[in-house]
Amino acid sequence: MQLHSINAGLFKLDGGAMFGVVPKKIWNKLVPADENNLCTWAMRCLLVISNGKVVLIDCGMGNKQDEKFFGHYEPHGDYSIEASLKQLGLLPSDVTDVFLTHLHFDHCGGAVSKNEKGKLVPTYQNARYWTNERQWNWANNPNAREKASFLKENFVPLEQHRVLHFIEEHEELFPGFSTIWTYGHTEAMMLPVIKYNGSKVVYCADLLPSHAHIPLPFVMGYDVRPLITIKEKEAFLKEACDKKYFLFFEHDSQHECCSLEKTEKGVRPKHFYQLNELPVGNLF
Repeated sequence: MQLHSINAGLFKLDGGAMFGVVPKKIWNKLVPADENNLCTWAMRCLLVISNGKVVLIDCGMGNKQDEKFFGHYEPHGDYSIEASLKQLGLLPSDVTDVFLTHLHFDHCGGAVSKNEKGKLVPTYQNARYWTNERQWNWANNPNAREKASFLKENFVPLEQHRVLHFIEEHEELFPGFSTIWTYGHTEAMMLPVIKYNGSKVVYCADLLPSHAHIPLPFVMGYDVRPLITIKEKEAFLKEACDKKYFLFFEHDSQHECCSLEKTEKGVRPKHFYQLNELPVGNLF
């Protein structure tokens, strides 16, 4: 198995929205805001190459929206998924599967692109796209709180082109690729759990967007069920610490991965790593 960090660029979100009830005086020390109270976040995807599959986990916000839309989020940076794949000697057509943790625009916007005729088509033309039925139904009938995050042009074309597939909660995508389902951030968000070199690497999606979200009260204002998020975080962090998982952060612009340790204040990061620096042989 090979794991590769795939950078889809950076964007900005309001710091208060990202940290909920935590005061700016506290979170600003961890993730500094600009003069407009916006913090810089990554859109970090994960490429898993195993068992004849080339699996891309999440795919950023894409580039098909209009200038007004991008003006809210200020996407920037010198990276793109295509450029990241090219560095590995791969093309978008080499991707066999796209696994979508959930259908918010910054996680699945790159799944669909406009072709030369302006029609919406799957970006990865040879890939199967994976979500689950609960998240799919939720996204297609959005509540007022999440409506701005579920843009149907990002995922409905996948169904129209017959490349969309559902996975069940206890089903593996392939041996060594399982999922943890959570319900605090949105309905049935999936965290991929990858068995890798004697350890487990967990793609944290929006349960833990960054290392700064590890303390239990640090919950995003975007979460539809924040008290459920706290319970899910507490249970997950205990398991991850006890079993020595490595966490892979999708939105942390400073750190890709970390290990965990128990402290007097609760579970906290122990060591930070780049993905290609992860120690091997940690028993899970």
